[in-house]
Amino acid sequence: MTWLRIVAWRLAFGVPLLLAVTFAMFALAKASPFDPVRQYLGERAMVTDPRIMAEIRANWGLDRPLVEQYTTWLGHLVRGDLGESRSLRLPVAQVIGERLGWTLLVVGCALVLMLAAGLAVGTLAAWRRDSWLDRLISGTAFANEAAPVFWIGLLAIWLFAVKLGWLPAGGLTDADSAAVTMPDLARHLVLPVAVLAFSQSSWLLLFVRESVIAVLREDFVTGARARGLRERTVLLRHALRSALLPFITIMGARVPELVTGAILVEAVFSWPGVAGTTIKAALAVDFPLLAALTLLATVAVLLGNLVADVAYTVADPRVRVLGVS
Repeated sequence: MTWLRIVAWRLAFGVPLLLAVTFAMFALAKASPFDPVRQYLGERAMVTDPRIMAEIRANWGLDRPLVEQYTTWLGHLVRGDLGESRSLRLPVAQVIGERLGWTLLVVGCALVLMLAAGLAVGTLAAWRRDSWLDRLISGTAFANEAAPVFWIGLLAIWLFAVKLGWLPAGGLTDADSAAVTMPDLARHLVLPVAVLAFSQSSWLLLFVRESVIAVLREDFVTGARARGLRERTVLLRHALRSALLPFITIMGARVPELVTGAILVEAVFSWPGVAGTTIKAALAVDFPLLAALTLLATVAVLLGNLVADVAYTVADPRVRVLGVS
C-alpha cells in the first residue's frame, strides 16, 4: 500500500536525520564558550576550588572526547535514560512528562482554531475577491506574517489583561488559587491559544485564498454553476474541496514554525509547557534537558510530515507515490 511505503521511507530517512541532528547538537555544545559548570554553580563559581569544578566536569563527562560523550548519551537514550536536568535537579523524563501535556493542550487547541478560522476567512476573502473586505483580510494577514510572535503576545497582554482586564496575563491559575480548576484553566488558556493560532494563521489564510481563487477558474466549477447550483454549494463542495489537497502537504512543512511559535508563546505567557522550558534550558546551559527537548522537537517535525504525507494519499486516492522527497 502507498501509505506503508511512505511510512517505511520516512523511517529510513528519519533515523539518520535524528542521529545527524543529535550529533551536531553535541558538537555545538562542545564548541560552545559557555561553561555548564560555572552556570550550574552561579555566584559560587567565583569561590569554588578549581579541583572541585574539575571533578564536576569529570562526573558529567565534559572532559571526555566528543564521540565518547555522544555514544554514551546515545546508549543511555536507547535504554530510556534521558539523564538529569542540571537546572531543575529532576530527571529529564520527569520534566518532560510533567510539561508535555500542557504544551499539547495549547498547540492542539490553537491548531483547531487556526484551521477553522483560516479556512473560513480565507474562503470568504476568495469569494469577495478584490473587494474592500478582501483587501482588509489580506492586508491584516500580511502584517501579521511580518510581526514577531512575542510582540503579538505582549500586545495581547497589554490590551486584554492590563487595559481591559478581561483575561489573566499568564500562568495556569490565579496567584491565590490552591488547585487547577477547569473554569480557571479555561480563562488562562484563552490568550495563549488565541495568540498562537492568530500568529500562525496568516500563511494558511493566504494559501486558502489563492487556492480557492485558482480553482474557481477551473472548468468543473464553471460547469457546476451552469447546472444552476447555488454559489455556496459551488464554493464549499467543489472549489474548497479541490483547493485543500495541496494544503495538506504544506501543513506538514509548517510544523517547525508551529513548534517555534509554541516556544515563544509559552515563554511570554509563563505557560508551564515543555516548549517554553527549552528557553530556560538554553539560558541555564542545561545540556541534558536541552538535548532531550531538541530531539523531541525533531521527532515532532518528522511526525508532522509523515502525517501530512499519509493524509494526502488518503484524501486523493489517485496519488501513486514512487518516492518521497
